[in-house]
Amino acid sequence: MALKTIGAKAAAALDQELMSTGAFSIDQLMELAGLAVSQAVYRLQPLNNGQRILVACGPGNNGGDGLVAARHLFHYGFTPTVFYPKRSKNELYQRLAKQLEDLDVPFVDDFPAAMKSTDHVVDAIFGFSFSGEVREPFPAVIQALQETKLPVTSVDAPSSWDIENGPPKTGLGSSFMPTALVSLTAPKPLVNHFTGRHFVGGRFVSPSIAKKYNFEVPPYQGVDQVVEIESSEQKL
Repeated sequence: MALKTIGAKAAAALDQELMSTGAFSIDQLMELAGLAVSQAVYRLQPLNNGQRILVACGPGNNGGDGLVAARHLFHYGFTPTVFYPKRSKNELYQRLAKQLEDLDVPFVDDFPAAMKSTDHVVDAIFGFSFSGEVREPFPAVIQALQETKLPVTSVDAPSSWDIENGPPKTGLGSSFMPTALVSLTAPKPLVNHFTGRHFVGGRFVSPSIAKKYNFEVPPYQGVDQVVEIESSEQKL
């Protein structure tokens, strides 16, 4: 089953529709997105292959998804560490961070140093709304991500990539190719430039909304919140 992609404008409109006519709260959507990410990481990183997960969180919704994923990963038996340098003053994000602090999940300030003692990295820095230049303190993070030999799972978009056109042609992020990508709700056009393992997550879209935005809800199995998409099926 080949999945259609949706662009940045459509993805933003879809999110707004889910929170209006769809009657979801942003808390619900973030919880479901983070749960999907955690399930993908659980498949990619078996516990007996290393339990240390470093989650890099940006200041927006993508970072919120990462905070939720870190909490679920803790309960799966992993040992998460969180890099969250630009904490939002929004109450939702503050609550998500507090939930991790109550689990004694450590927050770190030095991302390159933290990478030296982890087994897997979750890139939850920038999502589908990213555009322009990577601003501090994230350039060093993107540089470390594109140079590491560790497995990296990106949330919705590899950070620094353009949602329509993929990686930058030159410079920072141009050689960043994560091990895996978790597309939330539906794949974005950047998947045409992605060569790693691809998952779609977000088991909450109604058939009527999917029809309106002209994409297919993938065939989720059992209690799974993610579906892995074969490389031959993702390029559209």
